[in-house]
Amino acid sequence: MAKITAAEVNKLRKATGAGMMDCKNALVEAEGDFDKAIEVLRKKGQKVAAKRADRESSEGAAIAKLNSDQTVGVAIVLGCETDFVGKNENFLALADQLAEIALNCNSKEELLAADFGGMTVAEKLVEQTGVIGEKLEITAFEKLEAPYVGSYVHINKIAALVGLSAKVDTADVLAKDVSMQVASMGATTLSYKDFDPTFVAAETEARIAVIEKDNEELGRLGKTLKNVPQYISMSQLTPEVMAKAEEDAKAQLQAEGKPEKIWDKILPGKMERFVSDNTTLDQEQCLLDQNFIKDEKINVGKYVESHGDVSVLGFKRVTVG
Repeated sequence: MAKITAAEVNKLRKATGAGMMDCKNALVEAEGDFDKAIEVLRKKGQKVAAKRADRESSEGAAIAKLNSDQTVGVAIVLGCETDFVGKNENFLALADQLAEIALNCNSKEELLAADFGGMTVAEKLVEQTGVIGEKLEITAFEKLEAPYVGSYVHINKIAALVGLSAKVDTADVLAKDVSMQVASMGATTLSYKDFDPTFVAAETEARIAVIEKDNEELGRLGKTLKNVPQYISMSQLTPEVMAKAEEDAKAQLQAEGKPEKIWDKILPGKMERFVSDNTTLDQEQCLLDQNFIKDEKINVGKYVESHGDVSVLGFKRVTVG
């Protein structure tokens, strides 16, 4: 039997990330042959991966990575089975390496086929499954290109990317702030203008039905009823709808006995409230229409406008689990 030295074990450990005893046993089985020992560890990884194929990789790490001139960004999630592994220093280092490789890929499939030190990324994940003892997989992959791309990562659980139309002087601050918004509030689209009318109509009907059902119970308990909105998106607030809302507001002011000469001071507030009450879908799902998390007096669109001649072109978001 070949004599296995500590230096050889350490060399294999650095190359594969496997534990000391696993490396020693692999070298013994390979009779000291370094390349064969790596193959032994890979085969072990394949066996472990096969056994754990049906496991859920619902934990892990979300990573965002930008190229040097910040015109390309990627966000990936390296999934594992337990939070303990997801916080491991070596696991996080692997996730970071994979994100770096992902910058040169256009899809998850390209990433898995990309080179990782002489093997594919897919093979590396199998190898590390054997080393760590948990199923590892890329559970999310998003890429964004724009004149300027910024990112934000929240405790390695959520990663967000935002693409801007221009690299203005405050692009770094703007992109990070909006990326934080994306990570925090989870928008699904940029603007209410992107909504399909059929979706909005169906969502309106569903939301009204839920509120009306809640109001039945609230009424039974003698509690204040919830407001039932007529609309839920700015896409529904046509000029005719807004004109009718203004007429209703004036009628209310007249019924309350408010002098007509002060209506101009009261009406803007009432109209703002009408819009706010009837655009709940936009506030939830449209990035530019959401209240800005750092200043809820304005929406994200207004915040972007405050940075000059720049707009948000797109965004991406990935989450662990």
